[in-house]
Amino acid sequence: MATEVKVPTLGESVSEATVGEWLKQPGDAVAADEPIASLETDKVAVDVPSPVAGVMGEHVVAVGDTVEVGAVIAVIEEGSGGAAASKPAAAKEPAPAPAAKEEAAPAGDAVTMSPAVRRAVLEHGVDPTTIKGTGKDGRLTKEDVLAAAKAKESGAPAPSPAPAPTPAAASTGAGRNSERVKMTRMRQTIAKRLKSAQDNAALLTTFNDVDMSAVIEARNKYKDLFAKKHDVRLGFMGFFAKAACLALKDVPAVNAYIEGDEIVYHDYVDISVAVSAPNGLVVPVVRDADKKSFARIEKDIADFGQRAKEGTLTMEDMSGGTFTISNGGVFGSLMSTPIINPPQSAVLGLHRIEDRPVVVDGQIVIRPMMYIALSYDHRLIDGREAVTALKIIKEAIEDPTRMLIDL
Repeated sequence: MATEVKVPTLGESVSEATVGEWLKQPGDAVAADEPIASLETDKVAVDVPSPVAGVMGEHVVAVGDTVEVGAVIAVIEEGSGGAAASKPAAAKEPAPAPAAKEEAAPAGDAVTMSPAVRRAVLEHGVDPTTIKGTGKDGRLTKEDVLAAAKAKESGAPAPSPAPAPTPAAASTGAGRNSERVKMTRMRQTIAKRLKSAQDNAALLTTFNDVDMSAVIEARNKYKDLFAKKHDVRLGFMGFFAKAACLALKDVPAVNAYIEGDEIVYHDYVDISVAVSAPNGLVVPVVRDADKKSFARIEKDIADFGQRAKEGTLTMEDMSGGTFTISNGGVFGSLMSTPIINPPQSAVLGLHRIEDRPVVVDGQIVIRPMMYIALSYDHRLIDGREAVTALKIIKEAIEDPTRMLIDL
């Protein structure tokens, strides 16, 4: 008796997803609650577990197909995997010789990867063109990448890539190849939201610079004790999150957003923190940041960063948010104009720290400086309010005592 596998509930207001990868192939043994497929929603990847133990049966849909909540995507047959795996083979033509199978493997320049495989490649730092795929039509699987990463760590030689087929007559020449890859659902959503922000908001950015001496001194003095007590690294984001909370309390418009012909104000601060994930930028939310300690904020951010790499963030992690902080400095950015995260009305952009000459008490001195930027929706936030909010953040970072006594 076969059991149908249906698309699970994906989250509030999310009704469909795209099939990103099949984790089990027909004939594979499957345990109850074991993931058999990975679906891509607008924000996260969601694993589909098997409702029963048995043998993977037919794939009703293919990778890249769009499926709705409740739709049947596969069936699980009764059995343990061995017998079922042999049935399809008996009904087909004899398997081709190994040499023929190797010739079917894609050339290194044309490796096609599913989101889960691409995530594994980025995480483990392996070259996909040097890995021989064992999936359908020679595609790479996550297991292929993990095996190559393990071999790399042990110092064993990586499997040699399959030989490239003879170039077709229509080739444009050596070293000039192109690959056409469909945008992931997440990337499509990012593109639509960013374009929507430009189309619907009156965007403007104000800048300032911050002397990071006091924060750096505090980190150097207490980072070891902080890590020992709280089991988390003391970073810069906790300081900026707390400084932002001060600014948002003093300038409520920066923590509000427009809905129709009304302005929605919040008496709490939920900070969306931009985190880089293999499939794009995601913005999980540190809720009630104004009520949390430095340690709790740093733990939340560290957890989000780890789960973003693993692809295990949930829809709930990224829902809501009243203000966003984006740190381009970790990638070396000197200055940028960040774009707001709709429906929010403002975003704080952080940048790299570098020693620069500044004038202090009439003397030219070298200080670790950072440019900060606040992009905002001018329909709601006046220039005076934006400049004031950014100035409060600057003053709190340059004198962290302000964050302790709520100034």
